[in-house]
Amino acid sequence: MKIFKKLLKYIKEHRTKAFIFVPAALLIIGALVYIPYRQISAVSSRTTKRELPIYGVQTDEKKVALSFDAAWGNEDTQTLLDILAKHDVHVTFFMTGGWIESYPEDVKAIAAAGHDLGNHSENHKQMSKLNEAQCVDELMKPHDKVKALTGIDMCLFRPPYGDYNDNLIKSAEKCGYYTIQWDVDSLDWKDYGADNIVSKVLNHKNLQNGSIILMHNGAKYTKDALERVITGLKEQGYTIVPISELIYTEDYTVDHTGRQISKKKERGTSADG
Repeated sequence: MKIFKKLLKYIKEHRTKAFIFVPAALLIIGALVYIPYRQISAVSSRTTKRELPIYGVQTDEKKVALSFDAAWGNEDTQTLLDILAKHDVHVTFFMTGGWIESYPEDVKAIAAAGHDLGNHSENHKQMSKLNEAQCVDELMKPHDKVKALTGIDMCLFRPPYGDYNDNLIKSAEKCGYYTIQWDVDSLDWKDYGADNIVSKVLNHKNLQNGSIILMHNGAKYTKDALERVITGLKEQGYTIVPISELIYTEDYTVDHTGRQISKKKERGTSADG
């Protein structure tokens, strides 16, 4: 402030020279203020860590997880369960509260078959727009419904639309949930046909050890593609496991790509080196 007062005084006393001197002085002062601000901003951006869900898992084991979002319809659910049973494969079903309420017997059948039961929110809202209390409400309503039906406390959560922010992930964690995304999208919801689903999964650029594959129980052609997806993954050497058997549940980090990494394995690698 003292500098600006001196500038004003100078302008009054030396009006002619001020037209040349003042703009130059202002440029110098601006630079002195701007440079520290830029430095602070750069440090801040480097140190701020965004919360990320688990898109996949870093593992040396050749295993992947199939997952099905269940938010509408149950016409094909039993067919999917029969195909999975035929190939002795266990997967993860992420269910909305409305679906749980509409098809309680399907929920029980999924659990009885040994599949993971996952939370897909109560009302399939865009949860990044909700506050913490609303997020908790969206999580705990389906949680309590499944608990009442099966006695199971769910711990896997997939955000509707794949939409999330820091608040949602932290709210889910407080409720005892691991937030799960995917790194291989079958695009079955686009209804391009069974061949397209099979090709999309088996030839996906991200398919690798630890991949999480997204499918939907209510998509038109999923039931027609599932068997070939399973056999194709097995032919590539993959074992298919539910997400609960793929992820690390403690002592882990999630890198900037959403890949979950075991800290124990990192420490072991460092020790070996």
